Amino acid sequence: MGFYACTILLAVLIVGSAITPALGAQLEATLNPDVNSSPFKITYQRTAFIEYPVDSPLSEYMQTNAWILEGSAGIDDPGVQSLQDSLNQNIRGDGAISSVNDLSVEYSFQLTGRNVNTSLDFKVQLEGYITDYVITKDQLRTLIDMGWRGLSTDESIVIDGIDVNIPLNMLQESDPSIYNLVRNTEAGDILATPMINADFILEQPLENWHFLFDPTGINVDAGLYGISDELAGQVRSSWTMGESSIREGIQVEREWHASVAGSTHPDIPGAISFDLRAVQSADQANLHALGFGAIDRLEGVEIIGVTPTAPDDFATTSTGNFPVVIIYGMAGLAAIGGVAFFIFSSRSLKKEKQGQQGIDPSQLVGYQTSAASGGYQTNRGEAQLRDDSDYQQTRSYYEEMDTSEPDTEYSDTEDSGSTSASDSAPTTDSTQAPTCACTEILESSSECDCQMQTSCYCDSTCQCPSQVCTDATR
Repeated sequence: MGFYACTILLAVLIVGSAITPALGAQLEATLNPDVNSSPFKITYQRTAFIEYPVDSPLSEYMQTNAWILEGSAGIDDPGVQSLQDSLNQNIRGDGAISSVNDLSVEYSFQLTGRNVNTSLDFKVQLEGYITDYVITKDQLRTLIDMGWRGLSTDESIVIDGIDVNIPLNMLQESDPSIYNLVRNTEAGDILATPMINADFILEQPLENWHFLFDPTGINVDAGLYGISDELAGQVRSSWTMGESSIREGIQVEREWHASVAGSTHPDIPGAISFDLRAVQSADQANLHALGFGAIDRLEGVEIIGVTPTAPDDFATTSTGNFPVVIIYGMAGLAAIGGVAFFIFSSRSLKKEKQGQQGIDPSQLVGYQTSAASGGYQTNRGEAQLRDDSDYQQTRSYYEEMDTSEPDTEYSDTEDSGSTSASDSAPTTDSTQAPTCACTEILESSSECDCQMQTSCYCDSTCQCPSQVCTDATR
């Protein structure tokens, strides 16, 4: 079961990686204020799906249908000239003074039929130059027109006999069967939406775009380790849009839906029902200017003022203008918070109880847990509290097994050190001395050595004269 699950997951990943997202308009341009013409590139993409039931007559007709159309044309083509004139007319309508020049067009249309749907992929790419964007220039700064970026047209643009702007018209020439299927329906209205449209790029104010100032080209390390000719000796300002943010809002893909029931087709018997879904991602744009750019407006049109270097007190991040004083201020507040935390922790520790914690060693007393066997005496013992109030919690395991009083009492020197006679000896009469012993025990054939010659052992159980034990102890 696990093998089949892994196989299915792998297949999904492979199929998903092979699917190209339907991106909207994507604009790239770098403006040089020292010249009056800079290159640009913009790409328009859209994908549409005609969906139908499996094993239906439409499925049998469409699943074997597949084709691709590709082509390119330069400014010499009448269709490209018409597109350039239409773009410039639209730029003038937006109040800008810039123009598109030396335009070229590449297009790619692909249809792929399947048993559950048929996909239509449309792509148009424009390359050329933006000219006349410099409004004025002096020794301090250069004003650049930025109102040209809404590169759009609603007109039909025919190149090589194919309308590259209106997908429905393109189908009429390249695939009449699909055109007959969707014409005069809501699905046909969706396919009639122009491809070349970048109005959203213009409608999104530059103040909402991400801004980044890059001084890499003039850094000392750049000259030392090398840098590309494009950046050498230049600083760069960049504005980027297309990512969801608080300022730009949520960028979502655009979708169009249509359901068609009861449609007819000359090559397919009976009534036909299908759904059409068109998808286009949010527009994206990356605009660069050589120098430090500051956004402004002139007669309602967005412009940027470009200077060779940034002001001395300016610092930015990818999220826009952000003064250095705020950055260091936030770092300072974090440091103050850390110091306050350590001071509070130190005061809390000082309030806690100091000194000995747990059981005081002076309240422990040695207690023997082994007995002599023949002529051999072991040194086993344990420590217990001198106070009997907690005796039940510290009582000896051996004492539970043998409640009789041992013949001898001996303090374990290893666990508790030497213990006074008054702490460990049982009560005796006046003629007997309390338990006493030397610090080392030698093997002896006798358990009692009142002469203190070999075993150096003497206690009350041996009935030794008290004076002998007292002298030996002393």
